[in-house]
Amino acid sequence: MSQPPEEESARPLRDVDLRAAERGVWLVKVPKYLSEKWKRASGKGEVGKLKIISTKIPGAQPEVTFSMNEAQAQVQVPGRGTATPKEHKFKLTGVGNQNLVVFSENKGEGTTAAEITERIAIEGKVIQRAECQPVVDKSYMQLKKRHVEDSNKPKREIKQITGVVTTYKPVSNHAANIEHEKKIKEGGKRIRDERDVVTNKLFEIFEKHQYYNIQDLVRLTNQPVTYLKEILQDLCIYNMKAPHRNMYELKPEYRHYKEQK
Repeated sequence: MSQPPEEESARPLRDVDLRAAERGVWLVKVPKYLSEKWKRASGKGEVGKLKIISTKIPGAQPEVTFSMNEAQAQVQVPGRGTATPKEHKFKLTGVGNQNLVVFSENKGEGTTAAEITERIAIEGKVIQRAECQPVVDKSYMQLKKRHVEDSNKPKREIKQITGVVTTYKPVSNHAANIEHEKKIKEGGKRIRDERDVVTNKLFEIFEKHQYYNIQDLVRLTNQPVTYLKEILQDLCIYNMKAPHRNMYELKPEYRHYKEQK
């Protein structure tokens, strides 16, 4: 048999209180506004009354209603106010083949390890599922109206400014635009050389490589792009297909412009 992992073997064993394991409990789903009010309850006294009316009809579910305590109904919940339904009814459903139990975990108070040991207990077995639903009355309609108003409220609202607002000075020009303008100015400063000088320079350039794009030719000849294209139109072929698309090469009649030694 393999040994358990070191972390699992290091966990302390704890006793689980099973005295209430057979007690039947209900698993109830309640509206959010109701649970928020319960969380703000003082912990003393009742939050409401539960009424169960059984029926003599075989197989029929009992009628279950819940009435919220008046003081609990007036508890303020941020963003919700106090207009919440007081009367509720339970929609009962079975648990099917599920085996559900309720655990509780309480940490003791004290200074020693024995005093602060956590108590784990099973508080009961779930025998009934239920959903707590509000009864449609005036309070419920007010709640739904407020919910619709909040949903339709625009996320952005116009506010009138009465005081001085700190503003930030806009950037007059971005770095990318400055760099682009600089390149344009540099291109405009290029001085045209004589056509024969540019032609000879191009022949020397094409001795090193067969294909060039226009940007490289402008940089190597230091000539204005419009003027350079006029000369290239007479000397070169502009490739439109791969693998040398958008690149220039000398026309066949100029490819051997130097005498072979």
